[in-house]
Amino acid sequence: MNSQPEQSRSAPRPADEPVAIVGIGALYPGAHSADAYWSLLNQPLNRASSPHDGSLDDLDIDVARFGIPPAQSGAMARMQILMLEAARRCLADAGHDARSLPDERTDVVVGTCFGLDRQYANALRIEGSRYARDLRRALEGRGESDAAGRAAAEFQEELRRGLGASPHDRVGEMASTIPARIAAAFKFRGRTLALESADATSFVGLAHAVTSLRAGTADAALVVAGHRRESPLLERMIEGWVTAGAEGQAGRLAEGVGALLLKPLSLAEQDGDRVYARILHCALRLDAQPGPFRRSSAAGLHRTTARAAYRGAAVTPESVQYVERVGAGSPEDAAAELAALAGEHGVQLLPGTAAVGSAQDRIGHTLANAGLAAVSKVALALHHRTVPPSAAPDRALPGPHAFRSPTTAEPWERPAPGLPRRAAVTGTSVTGAVCHLVMEEHTPTEPRPVAGARTRERRPGQSAHPAAEPIAIVGMGAKFAGSPDPEAFWQVVLSGQDRIAPVSERVLDRELYYAPGSLSLTHSYTELAAPIDVPEVPPPGLDIAPDRYRSLDAAQRTVLETAGQLLDRRDGGAPPLVGRGLVAVGSNLGLTRDRQAHTERSIGYLESVAGALPALAGLADDVRESLLKEVREEHHDGDGPPYPVLLDGRLASGGAALVAHEYGLDAVPVAVEAACASSLAALDVAVGALRSGDVDYALAGGVELACTARDMVLCSALGLLSRGRITPFDAAADGFTPGDGCALFMLKRYEDARRDGDTVLGTIRAIGASNDAKSLIAPDAEGQARAIQRAFAQVEFAPETVDYLEAHGTGTKVGDRAEIASVAEVYSGSRDAPLLIGSAKSHFGHTYAAAGAAGTLRALLALRAATVPPGANLSTLNPDLPIDAIPALVPTEAMAWPSVRGRPRRAAVSSFGTGGTNYHLLLEEHRDGPR
Repeated sequence: MNSQPEQSRSAPRPADEPVAIVGIGALYPGAHSADAYWSLLNQPLNRASSPHDGSLDDLDIDVARFGIPPAQSGAMARMQILMLEAARRCLADAGHDARSLPDERTDVVVGTCFGLDRQYANALRIEGSRYARDLRRALEGRGESDAAGRAAAEFQEELRRGLGASPHDRVGEMASTIPARIAAAFKFRGRTLALESADATSFVGLAHAVTSLRAGTADAALVVAGHRRESPLLERMIEGWVTAGAEGQAGRLAEGVGALLLKPLSLAEQDGDRVYARILHCALRLDAQPGPFRRSSAAGLHRTTARAAYRGAAVTPESVQYVERVGAGSPEDAAAELAALAGEHGVQLLPGTAAVGSAQDRIGHTLANAGLAAVSKVALALHHRTVPPSAAPDRALPGPHAFRSPTTAEPWERPAPGLPRRAAVTGTSVTGAVCHLVMEEHTPTEPRPVAGARTRERRPGQSAHPAAEPIAIVGMGAKFAGSPDPEAFWQVVLSGQDRIAPVSERVLDRELYYAPGSLSLTHSYTELAAPIDVPEVPPPGLDIAPDRYRSLDAAQRTVLETAGQLLDRRDGGAPPLVGRGLVAVGSNLGLTRDRQAHTERSIGYLESVAGALPALAGLADDVRESLLKEVREEHHDGDGPPYPVLLDGRLASGGAALVAHEYGLDAVPVAVEAACASSLAALDVAVGALRSGDVDYALAGGVELACTARDMVLCSALGLLSRGRITPFDAAADGFTPGDGCALFMLKRYEDARRDGDTVLGTIRAIGASNDAKSLIAPDAEGQARAIQRAFAQVEFAPETVDYLEAHGTGTKVGDRAEIASVAEVYSGSRDAPLLIGSAKSHFGHTYAAAGAAGTLRALLALRAATVPPGANLSTLNPDLPIDAIPALVPTEAMAWPSVRGRPRRAAVSSFGTGGTNYHLLLEEHRDGPR
């Protein structure tokens, strides 16, 4: 047995150790390096605003240097390529092109917002089949039968040529493929995930990275965030959101990709890194406001957030000499932000003491990247000891106050002898999040005392990082095929039957998309799936305008309904949720509603393709124009002005934001994508925030509605789907069956849950994670074993004491074999009883981003019922699986789960995603009495 944990290069770290910025990557129009970005920031404003169009299209990047096979390169989103290059330049800037990083423990965190170009192209190509049919029918109706078939075939071929088509499209378009690509290119084997929190994305990503570094689960973190003009519709929709009340470049949506390499300060100094600056603390809060998403104009919340940041950094506001604003929104929003800053800074300071500025004066608003661009600017300013020039002073704050806006660069003097230069970065998000981050210069000869540093004592025989604090699960909600709530879910599981069946014509138009037989880029070879009914009305008690509710993505509505199951039940005696919170939902960051909105408004492109078809060349111009008009009327025309509320339905984090706002929670919303491991990645983000003390409660889980023609076609193209139905660990396993689903869990620190009188449903003891840093598609037993080992490095018990494993169970021969091999690597040993193994996928299909949440729910319900659940559809166990080496059993009937003297029942949950992302969660049943 090999379950020895990896050893960090450091002793347990102080809980508030500064985090060093040791590398900067900057890709902005006209500035493709950290030095060029600094130069741009110091140009006079009129020069910076003229020579560039805000695009990165002219940046030529050689993807071959990243080891990407030619067969996959054409399926890659342009953002993947830009972020790979930003990561490469960041690592080179840090000197790590010549010396290695702690690759086993380097995390990659990526931030994006809205869809990527390949997602839009793939969706439009698949929807093009419908247009081709409408075109054929219109021609047949005009008596042009000979031209009809040729025109339809020519149209689809031209779409494939113009938009691209590859078996790798489903993988190439995913946001979580970006951190996986980076990990594979640079051989990083830490956590990899993508996240989105509207224009607070950078702050949420940085806060998560800082938490992981301080917790000792990583030794380095590469944070990359970017925005690109992926869709012209976004430009139209976001106009008022970004530009209201702004002047100059700050009122322009622009492209930009940035990267920061972070390390704990002690490791950076140990490694001899050049340190640009130190991050001291990042505070995030949410202004919960029911109704359409909007920025916070609550000066009190801005001030509370700033105060929390300074308290967490153990500095006074008066010691901060520069404030970088990530500005956007209305003049009222800006006034609230500045008033709060003046309230914190202005009491002891003379007017004009602190400088204020914004990188958006030079580069425009880069959405997901905006916070990273700001932090990079401040890090460079602290490093160069120079205050960069700003635009004209903001007139939103009347009267004398502490701030000034220098119009030329000026030396940055120390506030007092022996004190470091300090700065703050402040911003707001359209979802109502308020962010405040505190930084200071690096002074290696004058170590900064860490106020209130907390270290953790090690128990004898434990790894460098001792048993982590238990996290209590105090609520759950769920919706899967045939299962509207957790109780119904458990009854389906106990039945030993699945909920897989042929989908309706509404889900899969068989004339267009169904062709059993060989692989195809345009058809699905299966019609089986496990869909759910999407909610048509808001949960009881929520007042959401009908047009807004209709505009929401189906996954967002499902999240809101599922959250209602556990939040509404808190009225039965549990205390209200108070304090700071987090809503982290594992999700596909490119929503169906977003793709649909883009496709509906691409009718002009489809008509331009149709109008140039050789099959129509013989038609007179007026006849061809009349034909295209007829098709337009039959085909949906979405070329009208978009509703403002449509923006909410396009945000992946919008489901989390809906929950927070409609239920009045001060809980920052974030969507997390780690392919099929997204749910456990979201739980990991939530658990980290709870253990760090950054939040007091968290709602976490996952959602995905994968039963769509688009997903079934794209997954069929790569041969991922079963031609029958999913049968995990069976000798006949040939792929997975798609399913819809959502499961959410309310989490608290264990002691807080006991204090608050919550019913503890079970406890999360650990979550381990890794990346294979190998193939994006082929599973890797070694990488999966690494994640399992990392989970056990956080607890005081051994793998032999885990009774049940809720496996990922993809139902592919290669995937099942790799998973069981990884389990045998860690779990085999002197067990008192065989390890029992099952998978929720056998009942509900593969629910993609929700898969880990489904597995966690199944394992949690099994613990509570003291019953090992049966799997479905297992006829003959695959003899190639190393089951006996563990040893293990895969039950096909429900079994009593006897208690073991001296310890609670324990379960584990595995979740693995495309791109080599691996997560492993350890659960314990809750027993009354002291732990």
